[in-house]
Amino acid sequence: MKLNTAFSLLAAASLALSGATFAAGAKTYQVTGTVTEMTGSKITVQKGTEKLEIDLDPTIKTTGDVKLGATVTITYVMSATKVEGSAAAAA
Repeated sequence: MKLNTAFSLLAAASLALSGATFAAGAKTYQVTGTVTEMTGSKITVQKGTEKLEIDLDPTIKTTGDVKLGATVTITYVMSATKVEGSAAAAA
């Protein structure tokens, strides 16, 4: 898959998730960094000494030139995939 297509997936996912989660009150975040790795399902961005791996949604769209070594700004929301509770102490 071409890098532009993969980044397009990321942007669309970000827009779709941010719109869907605003009603639930989820906060959106942004990161700007250098693309160090990109596949059809994720993008890795280096910001200072920190590397962030972000999953890509299949419907994502991009603007600009997105390729390895490019500086990009990604807007995303945090989404839980699993929540486990523990027994609460009785009052």
